[in-house]
Amino acid sequence: MPGTDGPAVIRSTLRQQIADALRDEVLAGRLEPGQEFTVKEIAEQYGVSATPVREALVNLTAQGLLDADQHRGFRVHEHTLADYRGMLEARGLIADGMFRDLAQNPALHDDKADALLSVRRRGEEAARAACAGDLNVLIGYDLRFWRELSALFGNPYLSDFLHRLRVKSWVCAVTHLRRWSEGGGGDLRGALWSRHTELVDALVCRDPAGAHAIVVEYNAHSLSLIERLAAA
Repeated sequence: MPGTDGPAVIRSTLRQQIADALRDEVLAGRLEPGQEFTVKEIAEQYGVSATPVREALVNLTAQGLLDADQHRGFRVHEHTLADYRGMLEARGLIADGMFRDLAQNPALHDDKADALLSVRRRGEEAARAACAGDLNVLIGYDLRFWRELSALFGNPYLSDFLHRLRVKSWVCAVTHLRRWSEGGGGDLRGALWSRHTELVDALVCRDPAGAHAIVVEYNAHSLSLIERLAAA
């Protein structure tokens, strides 16, 4: 019926805005693993009604970022190192499949050449943030880098799955990274992975083996760093 879509679209947009804001709160460390809150508290914080907040929290729960408790509300999910290892393994498998298709399909590669250069510029920003130890900027650019890269393969389901997986892996890692840097362990300069542009260059050169090696090194570097910080 005419006019029935308006409120639904507005509510859906508000729900997504709240979900994105809460996700960023978790990534920024302002909502820590295990922290509990209610729909009412979030609604009051953002000055909105309970309905879009509840929908946003249910959405984040489905993504594995929150846990729902029927009697106490919601809490930030606490990931384990085993969770993180599993995420890295899954990320590597997805990346290998995407890179193989891009490198082995000449027509696909030619169509995506300009887009790869655009993604490379995003990678340059991520690499600069990593070298500077700027975690907030790095997370933003890194998520955009991988989302734009995965979008080149024409499968929105795959792209969305990889994005959600990368968000979860950052949520898991950022707890240890922030506790270490903010707890006097030292700054993060030189500790964060920064080979984004090398990965794009390997894809531009149609070198899936080289891209695979870079991703393997990335995952090994990330796991070693988080395991070391967790032990400390």
